Amino acid sequence: MQSGLEDVIAAETVLSDVDGLAGRLIIRGISLDDLAGVRYEEALRLLWSGFLALPADLTAALATARREVFAYADKADASLAPVEAVRALMALIPDGDDTATALRLVAAPAVFTPAVLRLRDGKKPIAPRPGLAHAADALWMLTGVEPSQQQAAALDTYLVTVADHGLNASTFTARVIASTGAGLTSAVLGALGALKGPLHGGAPGPVLDMLDAIGTPAQAEPWLDAALARGDRLMGFGHRIYRVRDPRADALKSAIRPLVAAEQVAPARVALAEAVEAAALALLKRKKPDRPLETNVEFYTALLLEALGFPRSSFTCVFTMGRTGGWIAHALEQAATGRLIRPQSRYVGPPPLQAA
Repeated sequence: MQSGLEDVIAAETVLSDVDGLAGRLIIRGISLDDLAGVRYEEALRLLWSGFLALPADLTAALATARREVFAYADKADASLAPVEAVRALMALIPDGDDTATALRLVAAPAVFTPAVLRLRDGKKPIAPRPGLAHAADALWMLTGVEPSQQQAAALDTYLVTVADHGLNASTFTARVIASTGAGLTSAVLGALGALKGPLHGGAPGPVLDMLDAIGTPAQAEPWLDAALARGDRLMGFGHRIYRVRDPRADALKSAIRPLVAAEQVAPARVALAEAVEAAALALLKRKKPDRPLETNVEFYTALLLEALGFPRSSFTCVFTMGRTGGWIAHALEQAATGRLIRPQSRYVGPPPLQAA
């Protein structure tokens, strides 16, 4: 038996292909290199095509869905951790398997995350703004300031980059739930429950903690060397699937450059991150030559989301903004098979007691 279902094929999909040896991610026949840079709405259309009846103007339809789910925002419990508060609000969306339900579920984390964060700061939630695309509207609801073109494009790149990534733990959870005949809300909530586990979606925040602790580029190598000597894991490096550099890391690093050029992120922060990355890769190659530990998606995710004004406590929520579209696509694809996912287990407990 393969521990953790390693290398076990559990589904056939047209949605995404993760090639860990080549460092390549394909979304419905399109390389991430070519897909990063489009609006999130375009990625949704790509993922959902053939599974749902899609409106001609998906941007407008998603904007309508954001206005619809905003009605739930005043029910937020700001005393909860952001991901818990967002999950509770998403549970208010009635279950279903139609386009309207799918759009509301995608709209939900983009509306609820800013609302919860503002409530936690003692501020009122800001309603969606008509005429803005999905990523730009999320930033508007967070700050009340219309984002720059560079800021909206950076968040779009992030949402597209994380929209789908093979049969990871949360996506598999969504497919299992969908295979029972439950609706999309049930599948997405289950996936979100899997995502919030620290082994799946919990690394970007600690990347910033690491950068804060290092402080300056000059301290990068000695700090990282000491961390490795203690046996600590270097956050933002290594991946369960990729044996080379995570292609999503390059997409996100590229998305940060326009923010630097527009003076919307501190150059010193980027310089620190680049110095830490270079030092970490050199140390890992020297000290762990038999383990392929390259930069993963979390490293530049942390820098990008920080630059856009999201607190590190909300990073799982922002990931959910992007991945919900992929979860829905997988749930619909699984439901179309009509087959319940029901693997076997091997009993390794004690034998039955013999009667005296």
